[in-house]
Amino acid sequence: MQARELAVEGAVEFTPEVFPDDRGLFVSPHQQAAFVDAVGAPLFPVAQTNFSESRRGVVRGIHFTATPPGSAKYTCCVRGRALDVVVDIRVGSPTFGQWDAASLDGESFRSVYIPFGVGHAFIALEDHTVISYLLSESYVAVNELAIAPGDPELGLPIPADIEPIMSARDLAAPTLAQALEAGILPDYATCKRRELATVVPTN
Repeated sequence: MQARELAVEGAVEFTPEVFPDDRGLFVSPHQQAAFVDAVGAPLFPVAQTNFSESRRGVVRGIHFTATPPGSAKYTCCVRGRALDVVVDIRVGSPTFGQWDAASLDGESFRSVYIPFGVGHAFIALEDHTVISYLLSESYVAVNELAIAPGDPELGLPIPADIEPIMSARDLAAPTLAQALEAGILPDYATCKRRELATVVPTN
């Protein structure tokens, strides 16, 4: 498995080896040894798994969980094609305000690790695109917040040939500057402490 550090501090893209044959294929999108080598700790204990299906043009995000409690994610595209985007919204982070993107699809089975406090969005590039999520925390609606994916200061890489389809929640979300002024963004130091608290001792 190959690992690539993204421009957002702590976020990593993973590309597994795919084994096709005349029956279909076999792939392991998460491999603990490779994850530890890249991140320096095991993947968080999984509290919840989600799947979302989207048609072409759907933009989901930029979503994040209020910290505390916060939530880390591990995403993978199991069907279709998407542009997965991580946005550093952690106040005090060395990469605050920066974003990076990974191309995910149901052929390469690339995955992205999204640390505590990092915003997440994706753009579905094909109909019937299915994204799998592993979450470190169970979903609690009151803790789930959003930043506007169309924030011009961020300039997310939404392809020019796509007419974005967004939820009412995402359309009404504040810009990064507005969220900062409102004091709802995660604190970098708090996020790092949450990461350390999820590490399971290996001995």
